Amino acid sequence: MQNFAFMIHPMDVGDVARKFKLAKYLPQRALERAFALLPSMKVSHITGIRSSYGEAEGWFIACPLTTRLMTSMPSGYVIRKIIQGGRVAEKLGAKIFGLGAFTKVIGDAGITVAKNLNIPVTTGNSYTVATAVDATREAARVMGHDLKKSSVVIMGATGSIGRVCAMILAGEARNMTLVARNKRKLEDLAAGILYETGLAVKITSDSKRALSNGDVVITVTSAVDTVIEPEDIKTGAVICDVARPRDVSKRVSEVRKDVLVIEGGVVEVPGDVEFNLNFGFPPGTAYACMAETMILALEERYESFTLGRDLGIEQVEEIAGLAKKHGFKLAGFRSFGKAVTVKEIEGIKLSARNAQLIPALAK
Repeated sequence: MQNFAFMIHPMDVGDVARKFKLAKYLPQRALERAFALLPSMKVSHITGIRSSYGEAEGWFIACPLTTRLMTSMPSGYVIRKIIQGGRVAEKLGAKIFGLGAFTKVIGDAGITVAKNLNIPVTTGNSYTVATAVDATREAARVMGHDLKKSSVVIMGATGSIGRVCAMILAGEARNMTLVARNKRKLEDLAAGILYETGLAVKITSDSKRALSNGDVVITVTSAVDTVIEPEDIKTGAVICDVARPRDVSKRVSEVRKDVLVIEGGVVEVPGDVEFNLNFGFPPGTAYACMAETMILALEERYESFTLGRDLGIEQVEEIAGLAKKHGFKLAGFRSFGKAVTVKEIEGIKLSARNAQLIPALAK
């Protein structure tokens, strides 16, 4: 049987409190600091992953640092914690080590971690891109958006995931706006897209202005806090939020009934998988970055498939093909931790039509 390990970490102190019941009685900052002193550790054994071509098992390894601590502590300290987790994986017998959430963002996106381990490392970003693009296409379709007639916005466009999402969708969209803070990187990406696809994209660091015109949005920033608020979004828009922590404010689901927000990269895992850990998903489903590690194990491709910040379309297409071979597929739409039903989508479409009709009648 093939095997793997995958690193997770708490998004916030609330995740720690949910795992350790007594922790809820401690002050949040004290709990966060105390938990951070623990070593990286095994937190569950994953069983039951089964495709027509093989079986796999694995382990979740937890880094004890919250997102806030990961982004505020020296990167060297954080990377040492991640390497420590990789060594736990090695001792368990894992043949590949996947990085989740902010563990794949810190420093050089896994390169230093891989250099300090005896097993390959993958960030899972290739399959994350594949599923994000597929989910966005399908969400746009059900909301009545033809990409060839739509304005597409990529938030966090210069990151490894955002860049490839932009490159892929540029060949399908009517127009596109790239949003990021680094102007030089935006200009380089825009030039590359023009050369590859012939589409002259817009670039900006003004996310609110870009979002106000966006019919279809993929957001994948590395922000610690939310960056998209209810008042930012165009009526009838589709937003695929790939970021962890989320880029889209929870308030959007409460006050904007005319937009569809979906979580990117949620997939069904083949077999009768038991994660033995509640990370908020329905049974048998996982993040795409987790799934990439599983796919590589099933395929016996024990290599650092996705590492660093250079990600290519060829990698995305290859892992998508392997995912299909082994029976991984999109798990339907989820929004803020809940499944989105067909009835709810119809309600969103109706609210969007009504919202668009009222200004027209006022003219």
